Amino acid sequence: MGKVELDIGVDPELLAQAKRLRISVAGMSETQLRLHLQKIDPAGAEERARRWAEENAEAIKEHNERIARRGLISDHFRKW
Repeated sequence: MGKVELDIGVDPELLAQAKRLRISVAGMSETQLRLHLQKIDPAGAEERARRWAEENAEAIKEHNERIARRGLISDHFRKW
């Protein structure tokens, strides 16, 4: 039985980093690639995380303020 080709979406930044590091991404999912890059290029992973936090700072702030005002959806499950 032959293999079927499958198109999957992968973060282009991850692909660019893999290409820079000459890593073959054949057979890797985005999650596997992300984990592999974290191991071999932790500075690159930290930079991506820093940029993500910076780009999403306003949404994170609004989310935290909403939680402070209303509490968590799951608060009624807590016994304490």
